[in-house]
Amino acid sequence: MESVVWDDKFNIGVEIVDKAHAKLFRIMKKLLEVTEGEEANANNYKEGIKYLEAYSMTHFLEEETYMRSIRYKGYAQHKRIHDSFRDKTLVSLKRDLELSGYSMSAVQRFVGIMSSWLTEHIMREDQAIVGKAVARRSGDFSSQIAVLSRAVDRAVKDVFQLDAKLISENYKGQNIGNGYYCYQDYDLDGGIGLQLLLGLEEPLFMRGVNRLKGRKRVQIADVTENDRLQVFGPLFQKIGKIFQTETTYEITWENLLDRDGFRTEFMKGYPCSLLFGTKLGSMIFCYRSRKGKKS
Repeated sequence: MESVVWDDKFNIGVEIVDKAHAKLFRIMKKLLEVTEGEEANANNYKEGIKYLEAYSMTHFLEEETYMRSIRYKGYAQHKRIHDSFRDKTLVSLKRDLELSGYSMSAVQRFVGIMSSWLTEHIMREDQAIVGKAVARRSGDFSSQIAVLSRAVDRAVKDVFQLDAKLISENYKGQNIGNGYYCYQDYDLDGGIGLQLLLGLEEPLFMRGVNRLKGRKRVQIADVTENDRLQVFGPLFQKIGKIFQTETTYEITWENLLDRDGFRTEFMKGYPCSLLFGTKLGSMIFCYRSRKGKKS
């Protein structure tokens, strides 16, 4: 996976906050180095994760104390985000670690998701504390996030027999490792179009392939184009129902994307971009609306 690197652009200008953020990145970087070492084992990972969690909670408290000291108007919402990460996201990630026996791949996935969440949180919520927040995305999808999350979770349960937990409401194109990608276009009533873009981390995708094959063990090298279509097809069909797309839309090889194709498509702009986690890897869900029928 990509390295975890601290960048000075993350600084918000409050010493106690900036020092804590930099230390969190150092801890995550150290965890990744442990996963690459010859003597790495579950106990090393477990202790490293425990330390990262403890320091994160200490930082949250310090940051909340600072916000109260300056009477920051966004304190209540900011604290809710901290609480949600502690009580939902972190609990889900730790459960996956325990189920995997603190495997190397699970720890790497944990750090990847943690670093993505922290980066987004710093650049959006923490920068807002000092009035330097990046402008919000165009279009307010906040009221739809819960509905979309439930729809994605149901689809993942049906196709993969796994739970999907929302990790980030603002996925920014970070690499999820080896993955498979696909997009689909829908024409809705009233001349409105819809585009969905999905990405599946390799272990999650392979779970879908093996379930299609009657649990027969399929090697990655043996995956065919048809296998990819059969995994993504049901996902698009099930998720599409939330947008009242009753028409069955067949996906073809033209809808399949490699990593570069995904990056190109993603850069066109998807105002709603979500990152989900499962015990077998990440899932990317993005959508945008468009005017007029697709030619």
